[in-house]
Amino acid sequence: MANKKIILEKEAKVKELADNLKKSKLILIVDYRGTSVEEDTKLRKDLREAKGSAKVIKNNILKRALDINGESDLDEVLVGPNALITAEEDYLAPLKVVYKFSKAHENYTIKGGFIDGKLMSVEELKTLATLPSREELLSKLAGSLLQTIGKVAIALDQVRAQKEAAEPAE
Repeated sequence: MANKKIILEKEAKVKELADNLKKSKLILIVDYRGTSVEEDTKLRKDLREAKGSAKVIKNNILKRALDINGESDLDEVLVGPNALITAEEDYLAPLKVVYKFSKAHENYTIKGGFIDGKLMSVEELKTLATLPSREELLSKLAGSLLQTIGKVAIALDQVRAQKEAAEPAE
């Protein structure tokens, strides 16, 4: 029979992980098999810059933590070695980092995840990852508005020029 102290330690780990997952806006399960230490270190650095984190956690502990939070929909993907990607502030930047990494490393695959507590399919996650960032969308909007304002200014200048040409000189 397992030592009572070890069981209590594992229960504490599960509870702590469940609390961390509850605070996370992004929860991703990825298959990292075949990723070198150098590649993994680069990914973790990029994730930290995007305010995310990557951890390798035993599937049993992760499953129990997800079950505590009522997020047991990912149980079927918890097979084999998995990494857990989480982010508490913004889900899009870390998702983009993981997606970009998975495109460059075919053995690194996204298996599933949650965004703001909602189960997302792999296709939905990939679609979100390919969307432009908020800053890109705002700059495109600003550019469009400036272009429209410029066209209005040119049109008003043309109207002014036509009126001046049509008025007889005094």
